[in-house]
Amino acid sequence: MALQGKKIWLDGEMVDWDKAQVHVLTHALHYGTGYFEGIRCYALDDGRSAVFRLDEHVRRLFDSGKILGFPLPYPFDRVKSAIMDVVRANGLKECYIRPVAFLGLGEMGLYAPDNPVHLAIAAWSWGAYLGDEGIKNGIRAKVSSYTRHHVNVMMTKSKVSGNYINSVLAKTEVKKAGYDEAIMLDPAGFVAEATGMNLFTVNGRRLRTTPDYAGILRGITRDAVMQVAREGGYEAEEYPLTRYDLYTADEVFLTGTAAEVTPVREIDGRPIGAGKPDDVPRGKLEEREMLLDHPRDQVA
Repeated sequence: MALQGKKIWLDGEMVDWDKAQVHVLTHALHYGTGYFEGIRCYALDDGRSAVFRLDEHVRRLFDSGKILGFPLPYPFDRVKSAIMDVVRANGLKECYIRPVAFLGLGEMGLYAPDNPVHLAIAAWSWGAYLGDEGIKNGIRAKVSSYTRHHVNVMMTKSKVSGNYINSVLAKTEVKKAGYDEAIMLDPAGFVAEATGMNLFTVNGRRLRTTPDYAGILRGITRDAVMQVAREGGYEAEEYPLTRYDLYTADEVFLTGTAAEVTPVREIDGRPIGAGKPDDVPRGKLEEREMLLDHPRDQVA
């Protein structure tokens, strides 16, 4: 389905969807010098809408800019209000929101310290990232032959656009092999994450996820799951996972603001647990519960 909306916030102005354009020599188009966030807005039972953990997402966007050395040219509250304005301008009660900052037209070449930093914010209706069927029945995953970035190869804590070529290669590889999603190992051979999601295993009432130091993105939904799990009486810990841990888990599920909480029913041809979603990702840790029980910002 083609993306479509009414308005996009671009460099401080609300412009028509089709008129939010950049030059073909924009630096980020050639060298991947951009960074972004993925944010979700949900409809509430009382008719209002809520943006899931907006402060945390905007903070990570600012952190990405600092890490890469070309920070956002707007204050924190201005970016927050612009995100809410975009949701309202598009008349959306539920949506996915994509802020993206990027180096624009100026010098060409790898070093372009004086090129302007642009910021665009778009929003559109987007259902389950891995499909409604995947949410309901679980997805099939395969360990990719592509390795996740080492922490000194790329800035793994920044959502830099160029990082995601690694994910594109892995995703394309496993999709062509008939799977839904790739699981990526780190340079030491431990489980890192999926192409755009963090990963959890469940054994009994113990949840485990890859340690933060392992070069994974510090997931906001990952943090919410750990918080909700502990409040629900589960043990939730960071632990260096191996493929053995995946194959022998009672459950495996993926988390991300786009993917929400997606169960995995099979990895590398091996059924996980009973080979179907069980209680944890579909019950106590269901994404709507995370939204309603934890901080959010109201929008129109």
